[in-house]
Amino acid sequence: MNADQWKAGREKAGLTQVEAASSLNVSQPYLSQLETGLRGASARLARRAAQLYRLSPTALPLPELLEVPRVQPDDLQRRLASLGYPGFEHVRSRAVSNPAEVVLSAVVKPDLDTRLVEALPWVLCTYTDLNWEWLRDRAKLQNAQNRLGYLVHLAGETAGTLPQRHEGAVQVLSRWENELEEARLAREGTLCRDSMPEPERAWLRTNRPAAAAHWSLLTGLSAQQLPYAAN
Repeated sequence: MNADQWKAGREKAGLTQVEAASSLNVSQPYLSQLETGLRGASARLARRAAQLYRLSPTALPLPELLEVPRVQPDDLQRRLASLGYPGFEHVRSRAVSNPAEVVLSAVVKPDLDTRLVEALPWVLCTYTDLNWEWLRDRAKLQNAQNRLGYLVHLAGETAGTLPQRHEGAVQVLSRWENELEEARLAREGTLCRDSMPEPERAWLRTNRPAAAAHWSLLTGLSAQQLPYAAN
């Protein structure tokens, strides 16, 4: 959380500094310093504030380490469910994760269930206020920018079909697709299916969507195959 989020979140919640500080178990002067950017908060305190102020999950603290923590598929499914992904409405999850962290933990996977991959454009389209710089830079460090670029492309295609409340998403997604374009890799890859057998690879080289070929990815996933992205 940055200083603006600390102050705007508190004010939106209708709390005075004294009330918010009491609920967060910190002093009012310390909270004031957080709101002016003079002090930083621990990840635990930021998470508590985000919950108290009912902020978007994008305000949750992101890991500073460059290494990407390994996330098991079941845990990733729960994280997607916590963000409201309609495809996993049946999954129970209490802890909410930052969407940027969820997407990164998915795109670096060598192999990932298709149902999980299909959820990622929805996340990108729904949470366009996520920390794009953080996500882009760490995806590049893992050579996963092509995967991310194609997912952003799919998110942009679906955003164009969504209700008016999502119209601003198209502009944001287009900007970041262009940003990732500058780092696009020429080498061939897959969309989280590195164990794909050679016969399927050969078939996809001539039958994949044009955008997938542009991003040098062997995948048949297209925007038309994302049934929940338009919800």
